[in-house]
Amino acid sequence: MELTETQWKRLKTWRTWTFLVMLFGYVGYYLIRQNLSAAFPLMEKAFGYTNAQLGLIAATSEIAYAIGKFINGPLGDKIGGKKIFLLGMAGGIVCNIIFAFGRDLLFFVVVWCLCRYFLSMGWGGIAKTIGAWYEPEKNGTVMGWISLNFQFGGVVATLFAGYLVSQGQTWDKLFIYPAILVCGIWVWSYFASKEAPGDVIPGASFGSDNPEKKSLANFEDQVDLKVSQIIFSLLKMPVFRHLLVYSFITTFLRSIFFFWTPKFLVDIGMSSTTAIFQSAVFPFLGCLGTVLLGWYTDKYAPHGDRAKAMAVMLVGLFLSMLGITLISGSGSSGHTMVVIMLGLSGFFLLGPYSMSSGCLTLDIAGSKGAGSCTGLIDGVGYIGGALATWGAGLLSDILGWPQVFGILTAFSLLAIGSAMMMSYHFRKMRQAV
Repeated sequence: MELTETQWKRLKTWRTWTFLVMLFGYVGYYLIRQNLSAAFPLMEKAFGYTNAQLGLIAATSEIAYAIGKFINGPLGDKIGGKKIFLLGMAGGIVCNIIFAFGRDLLFFVVVWCLCRYFLSMGWGGIAKTIGAWYEPEKNGTVMGWISLNFQFGGVVATLFAGYLVSQGQTWDKLFIYPAILVCGIWVWSYFASKEAPGDVIPGASFGSDNPEKKSLANFEDQVDLKVSQIIFSLLKMPVFRHLLVYSFITTFLRSIFFFWTPKFLVDIGMSSTTAIFQSAVFPFLGCLGTVLLGWYTDKYAPHGDRAKAMAVMLVGLFLSMLGITLISGSGSSGHTMVVIMLGLSGFFLLGPYSMSSGCLTLDIAGSKGAGSCTGLIDGVGYIGGALATWGAGLLSDILGWPQVFGILTAFSLLAIGSAMMMSYHFRKMRQAV
C-alpha cells in the first residue's frame, strides 16, 4: 500500500519505540532471572546448600523454561508478540517477590519453576514483534542489536546484584528490589510499543522484494496458516533439524556460564562480591561478539549463510574453555587469567548462541512463524540447559571445576561440527530457491 510521508514518519517513530521496548524491556526480564545465580553464594551461607542442591533449583527451572518455550512460542504466534511479552514479565515479577519469602528447597524449586515458565514468554514475543517491524534483509543487524538485551541484561542484573551484596543486603533482597524496578519497566513497555505496523496504520507492513532475503519457509505467502502446519513444515527442513541440535549444545554451554560463574569464582578463592562483579565480564564481552557477528553476516555471509561464521567463532570458544580448564586449578595466581578467559568465552559463545533463536529464526520462519520456530529451538535448547546446570553442580562437588570445564571443552567441538552441518544445508536450500 502507498503511504504518505507523514504516515511513514509515524511508522518509523513507532518502530523506533517498539525496538527500544524490545531491547530494554528484556533487560527487565534478566533483572528478575539472572539474580538467582548471584544469590547462590548467599543462599549457600544462609541455608547450607551444596552445589548439587543449588543446581536442582537451576535444573528444574530450566526444564520448566523449556516446557514454556514449547507452549508459549506457538501461543505468541496466536495471541501476538507484545501481549505475551508483557504477560511473561508480569508473571516473573510476582514470582520473584514470592520467592523472597521462601525458607526450604522444595518451595524454591516450585516457585522458580513457575517464574521461569512465565519468563519463557519473552523471547518469542520479541522475535515475532521485531519480525513484523523490520525488513528481512536487516535480520542479522537488527537481531544482533536486539540480542544485546540478554547479554547486557546479564551485565546489568549481575552488577545490580553485586551492588546489593556490597551494601550488605541479604539474599532475599536480590529478588525483591529487582522486582520493584521491573514494575516500572513493565508500565513503560505497555505504553511505548505496538504489536505491528498495522496497529499504527491499518494495512501497513515492512517486507522485501528480494527473494534471497525472504524466509526459507515462505510462511508470509500462505494465508490462514495454523500453528500445527508451521511446526510440521519446520520439522521437515534439514537445516531446522540441525538448528535444534545446535541449540541444545550451545544452550547447554551458556546455561552453565550464566548459572555457575559467580559460584565457580567463589569456589576457586574469590569473595562473593568480587566474584559477582567479575562474572559480568562474560555477558559484557558477549555483547560485542553478538553485534559483530550480526553485522558481519548481514554484510558478508554468502547466500545468507551465517552458520559458517558462527563455526569460526566457536573455535575461539574451544580455545578459551581449554584455557579455563588448564588455569582454574592453579590457585589465586591464575584468577586474572581465568576472568580473561571467561570474558573471551562470552565473546565467542554468545554471538553464535544468539543467532539460533535470533536472526536464524527470522531467516527460516519469518515473522509469521517466528514464535513457533523460537519456541521449538529454545525448548530443545533449554532441555540441554537443564541437564547442564544440574550436572555441572553435581560434578563440581565430585570432580572439581577444572574437570567440569574439560568436559565442556569437548562439547564446544560438537557445537563447531553442528554449525558446519547447518552451513552445508543452509547453502543448499538457498541455492535451490
